[in-house]
Amino acid sequence: MQLPKFNNPDLLLQALTHRSAVNEKMGGWHNERLEYLGDAVLELVASEFVYQAYPYKQEGELTQMRTALVRTETLAEIAKELKIPGKLIISRGEKQAGGHLKASLLADTLEAVFGAYYLDQGLAKVREFIEAILLKRHKEIVEQGMKLDSKSKFQEVIQARGNPTPQYRIAKSEGPDHERIFTAEVLVAGKVMGRGAGPSKQEAEQAAARAALADLK
Repeated sequence: MQLPKFNNPDLLLQALTHRSAVNEKMGGWHNERLEYLGDAVLELVASEFVYQAYPYKQEGELTQMRTALVRTETLAEIAKELKIPGKLIISRGEKQAGGHLKASLLADTLEAVFGAYYLDQGLAKVREFIEAILLKRHKEIVEQGMKLDSKSKFQEVIQARGNPTPQYRIAKSEGPDHERIFTAEVLVAGKVMGRGAGPSKQEAEQAAARAALADLK
């Protein structure tokens, strides 16, 4: 597996540049805006894929499958297969702290690559890339992810009791950029059912779901 060829190499360079490197050099562009775009592109492509691949599944199940596909841990593993840790542009301090191997940072960087490739060559090409590195393994990833995914399990339990789909929100984030901690809340019909914290928004939401599941028992 390898990263795609870019018409504009500067876009790929930006996608691989962590905020810490920009702060260290006091200027330049980092990848957070591209990550924002890539996250949206990935959600669209993954949503369309599960919709087409599982024609008899309902909305709740499709959401669970998509969540399993775009888990932080899954994206981080793919980032490693693409050798992104060795290509990251990151501050010396962040690298010495092991940031270049942190799952949330690698997942964010891969999403930034998706965003950059979308700008460089359009939706059709980025869809081909995502299908090649991620979606072709959907059966294995979905099966494993559904076993580990607390958000999916909580949604399944809560909807079985006649409740609406759980909603998540980030209650706060604190700490320096390289050690950011997010706190998430899961709500059902406007009521907070659980809170959890983690080094990424996805991990914080999973922690909130685990807390909510524990309270249901």
